[in-house]
Amino acid sequence: MAEQQQFYLLLSNLLSPDNVVRKQAEEAYENIPGQSKVTFLLQALRNTTAAEEVRQMAAVLMRRMLSASFDEVFPSLTPEIQNAVKDELLLGIQMEGSSNIRKKTCDIAAELSRNLIDDDGNNQWPEILKFLFESVSSQNVALREAALHIFWNFPGIFGNQQQHYLDVIKRMLLQCMQDQEKTIQMLAARAAAAFVLANENNAPLQKHFADMLPGILQAVNDSCYQNDDSVLKSLVELADTAPKYLRPHLEPTLTLSLKLCADTGLENMQRQLALEVIVTLSETASAMLRKHSNIVSQAIPQMLAMMVDLENDENWSNSDELEDDDFDSNAVAGESALDRIACGLGGKVVLPLIKEHIMQMLQNPADWKYRHAGLMALSAIGEGCHQQMEGILCEIVNFVLLFLQDPHPRVRYAACNAIGQMATDFAPTFQRKFHDKVISALLQTMEDQANPRVQAHAAAALINFTEDCPKSLLLPYLDNLVNHLHVIMVAKLQELVQKGTKLVLEQVVTSIASVADTAEEKFVPYYDLFMPSLKHIVENGVQKELRLLRGKTIECISLIGLAVGKDKFMQDASDVMQLLLKTQTDSSELEDDDPQISYMISAWARMCKILGKEFQQYLPVVMGPLMKTASIKPEVALLDTQDMENMSEDDGWEFVNLGDQQSFGIKTAGLEEKATACQMLVCYAKELKEGFAEYTEQVVKLMVPLLKFYFHDGVRVAAAESMPLLLECARVQGPEYVTQMWHFMCDSLIKGIGTEPDSDVLSEIMHSFAKCIELMGEGCLNKEHLEELGNIMKGKLEEHFKNQELRQAKRQDEDYDEQVEENLQDEDDSDVYILTKISDVLHSMFSCYKDKVLPWFEQILPLIVNLICPHRPWADKQWGLCIFDDVIEHCSPTSFKYAEYFLRPMLQYICDNSPEVRQAAAYGVGVMAQFGGENYRPFCTEAIPLLVGVIQMEGSKTKENINATENCISAVGKVMKCRPECVNVNEVLPHWLSWLPLHEDKEEAVHTFTYLCDLIESNNPIVLGPNNSSLPRVFAIIADGLTNEAIKNEDACSKRLANVIRQVQGSGGLWTECMTSLNEAQQAAIQNLLNTA
Repeated sequence: MAEQQQFYLLLSNLLSPDNVVRKQAEEAYENIPGQSKVTFLLQALRNTTAAEEVRQMAAVLMRRMLSASFDEVFPSLTPEIQNAVKDELLLGIQMEGSSNIRKKTCDIAAELSRNLIDDDGNNQWPEILKFLFESVSSQNVALREAALHIFWNFPGIFGNQQQHYLDVIKRMLLQCMQDQEKTIQMLAARAAAAFVLANENNAPLQKHFADMLPGILQAVNDSCYQNDDSVLKSLVELADTAPKYLRPHLEPTLTLSLKLCADTGLENMQRQLALEVIVTLSETASAMLRKHSNIVSQAIPQMLAMMVDLENDENWSNSDELEDDDFDSNAVAGESALDRIACGLGGKVVLPLIKEHIMQMLQNPADWKYRHAGLMALSAIGEGCHQQMEGILCEIVNFVLLFLQDPHPRVRYAACNAIGQMATDFAPTFQRKFHDKVISALLQTMEDQANPRVQAHAAAALINFTEDCPKSLLLPYLDNLVNHLHVIMVAKLQELVQKGTKLVLEQVVTSIASVADTAEEKFVPYYDLFMPSLKHIVENGVQKELRLLRGKTIECISLIGLAVGKDKFMQDASDVMQLLLKTQTDSSELEDDDPQISYMISAWARMCKILGKEFQQYLPVVMGPLMKTASIKPEVALLDTQDMENMSEDDGWEFVNLGDQQSFGIKTAGLEEKATACQMLVCYAKELKEGFAEYTEQVVKLMVPLLKFYFHDGVRVAAAESMPLLLECARVQGPEYVTQMWHFMCDSLIKGIGTEPDSDVLSEIMHSFAKCIELMGEGCLNKEHLEELGNIMKGKLEEHFKNQELRQAKRQDEDYDEQVEENLQDEDDSDVYILTKISDVLHSMFSCYKDKVLPWFEQILPLIVNLICPHRPWADKQWGLCIFDDVIEHCSPTSFKYAEYFLRPMLQYICDNSPEVRQAAAYGVGVMAQFGGENYRPFCTEAIPLLVGVIQMEGSKTKENINATENCISAVGKVMKCRPECVNVNEVLPHWLSWLPLHEDKEEAVHTFTYLCDLIESNNPIVLGPNNSSLPRVFAIIADGLTNEAIKNEDACSKRLANVIRQVQGSGGLWTECMTSLNEAQQAAIQNLLNTA
């Protein structure tokens, strides 16, 4: 008994506001053995004389224990104690007087039941099912409520008996939805929704339960007017996870959502949730919603009306702190909804419905809020209505620019916002068309001294504009731009000293950085204008409130340094490095959320790019804080619905719904910084190479586990990118060290290819893996690795075909429309991109292992053969052929044993309709001639007329055909060079010369020039002509190749070509004749070759 009393005290202390007392209680609680915990907690829960908050705490801990540590605790209890726990919980629910404790006991019962479903789906607690059936029909409201609460919390409670009881479950829920008690109706609706969600992939069940939706909708309506939005939240979940369930009653679902959203008598949160139903459906069932454009046309004015719901704030214009958006406000919710619905439904639907409304709002002279909302709406729809707005961009921009002169500062602010957003959404078209108007209008707006918020936002819009502005467009304005920015910077520096205001200065510093970044070396003349002031800010702006300004100034200095280059920057480099080092060494005092940290990390990396090898000396100072940031571990938690109610997204938590009343929470603070730090480590490895060698061990130990860091894609991309770079850095440590490092990373890379869920990250992992294979060479994969990799490749290819089938099925769906087709095309592009990476990995395997890898390759051979079947899409054929090209190139003559699978298709595809397929097939013929061996001879002969046909067809040199045609020309050259017996060289050679030079495909250009050198050096009469009369033509080919950069100085053939030219140079008249036939640029290229090769 004394122990139990002590335990009550412990529970009270766990609730203590005193941190020390609470910490001690938590440690004491953790030290109690599991079995004793169960007993104590259950007794506390059932003790009606104990304080309510103590009993509540016991309930929460009991549920948490069952949720987190069931396997460690419950099975070790004796069968008697296990049964006693079950009985006590059911008894507690029936006897309990406090509704709060009863609910919490139901949660424990549901959690226990969830864990007592065995692997075969049997519920090991049949009594709870009996209890549910009895309670749901009980006269006692509390028991009906308890039964529904348990079922809502764990809809899978029937296990493998669910199908058997399906009609009973349905009857039970329908009966409760018509209960006299409103609370029972609401709970029944939530339970029904939870049951549908738990069976989201079971279409027949959803159909069977379709007639429950009207009851759910009725409960949504009733509950909202009783200030309860829980059922409405369930409807949002249905729209998100099981939108097809709503289809039979979509019209009433949308109508109800619209009605609630429009009712200004309801709380803002409820109206926003009602809107969320429609917006979510625009994302999860866009094609279904597009058929109800009447509803959408009524929903859009509701969003716009919310955006007008703004406060009048007298101090807004002069506020020096940018407060975060109030995410609960109607204005923010309306704007976000508009952005999402435009992206979800597409501009074809949304723009015609919204255009007139926005025009009316912009023309409202009486109320600034309407003009503000109209401009913010334009910003919001730019991404989703991109295609449709592009056609009328001119009138939109001209109209928006007028509002930079609006009498109200917040409208001018919104106009800056719209300009900045369009500069990003429509880049670089926007910059090309409107540079003259936009730059001058923004500079003028930046002079609005009376309204710093507007000034700052004009500077922000200018940043967006210059970031995506082609350099050539910006240069004519550079002088004016820079002088304006300098004048404002000087004025704002004075204001900082006099008044302590910094908002505009923060933005202006970033504007300067952005202009320098785009102008590059053209910024050199202005360097001395800015650098002293910028250094002054970093040196003196040490107060806490200036952290962001200082961080942005550090960024600005490093971007200017990168723009003007090492020579100009060196005069300040050592000062800047000292300032950075001082900040870095003081960084132990920096708080974890200090914005300077991430700016510092990026600045160091830029300094590394500027200084190159000289940066190595600073690594000992830089690496500590960088590794610390890259090692940030985010706070995560597995929460159920009730825990979540105590945490909010405002505290920096984000939640992912895992179903089954559970959510995964992550605190996102520090994630971006971590990603930046990882990217910077990649930068150091890339720039410093062997200079980074001593850090490779600690970096690889950090990076390898981050391949599984699923909280941030950027972190995984950086981890993947670092692997081959680290191997290169480590080479100076000797082959054994590199091999050890490879063994450390190899397993994780292969597993990453198998498990990575995001296609962009996956392609990066595959690309890096392929690079590593090429670096490490033959024998770098053991038997287990090869087996695992083979299975993964097989799985990826099978998934590729399956995805194509699924897309075909979607094209047969009743909701299929052209917008769906666009999405399917995007999915297809993403799939093909992964196919290119599969090809990369196989290429690295063939190039390292040669024909030794063929037995391994055979397991995926049927799938590669499937890629080149006639009915497959062109991209499949292209990449299937590329893989067989590699087999011929690297695994011949053994490759001929697979010839039956690819030779016929390869020859047929030389004349395919798709240029990409023709190119891959032609390249295959070239490598057949170069590497294939005797067996391929007849096929080289057969290919020549096909290749010539493609080269001579009409339009063969157009932009889309040129690469395929050049591969055909190169292939003909390779056959003549390597297999002259397969072709009548004398007949084909004059034609081949007339097709030269190649411009687009630089690799193939080198092959053709190498063969041309062979022919000239062997005094081939066809090439030289009688008395060297064809030499001017040869000169023209060489000069043309040089001016188009088809030959580079480092290419082996450039020296040979230079020798040919020198021989002619000594021959007087012939030299003059050859040179005068060339234009100026060609003559200069010839001269340059002679000087450098």
